[in-house]
Amino acid sequence: MTFLQTVILGGLAGVTIFLGLPVARLRLASRQYLSLLNAFAIGILLFLFIEVMEHAIAPVEEALEEGEPGFLVLLMIVAVGFGAGLLSLVYYGQRFMRGSESARRLAILIAAGIGLHNFSEGLAIGSSAHAGEMALALTLVVGFGLHNATEGFGIAAPLADEKNVSWGFLALCALIAGGPTFLGTVVGFTYTSEVLSILFLALAGGAIIYVVNELFGAGRKLGAPAWAGWGITAGILLGFTTEFILEALGG
Repeated sequence: MTFLQTVILGGLAGVTIFLGLPVARLRLASRQYLSLLNAFAIGILLFLFIEVMEHAIAPVEEALEEGEPGFLVLLMIVAVGFGAGLLSLVYYGQRFMRGSESARRLAILIAAGIGLHNFSEGLAIGSSAHAGEMALALTLVVGFGLHNATEGFGIAAPLADEKNVSWGFLALCALIAGGPTFLGTVVGFTYTSEVLSILFLALAGGAIIYVVNELFGAGRKLGAPAWAGWGITAGILLGFTTEFILEALGG
């Protein structure tokens, strides 16, 4: 697979995130609908957190089992990355997440957290293609494309009660969240680094925890706990379903 073919496929895996974003322009602003959509986003992000941290910790566990002294360095990278991903958004939120623009800022933060994760996915696509594992690379493109399509709902959730959400703003969110898949593919094809992959996964894990906490706060204000329960359940199940499809394809 050539470099050009690889980066095109990486771009396709990232652009699917736009499929879930038009939900933000629907005007079905009942408290039940908003609570359901907000909780659905929480469910998707909770699944994403499990997936992200599993892949971040796996190399650390492998190094520990093999008795490699470098496992302490990898563990430190996970700890520093997670702390930076979480605390940077905590301080950002204290300073900027106020007023009428908070919903849009939260959508941007969700997109940024997903983007950090997608950069690592792009690394996997690029490195597998560079190694000549074409079947694996194509499988990753299909699987990550499915994941990204569902993650768009997570970005759209805070915007569901906003008026006049422009297509331009949604395109910006899609670029922030999906663009790193393309960039990661380019980097992964030209340069392979386990440390870089672990760092971005840990950053994504910390960012996701912050965003999930913010969405839980928004959900409590909306009420409708039964709708929220169904939404979280549906989001997590959808996340695992896409993961199972990826595994079934051989990924």
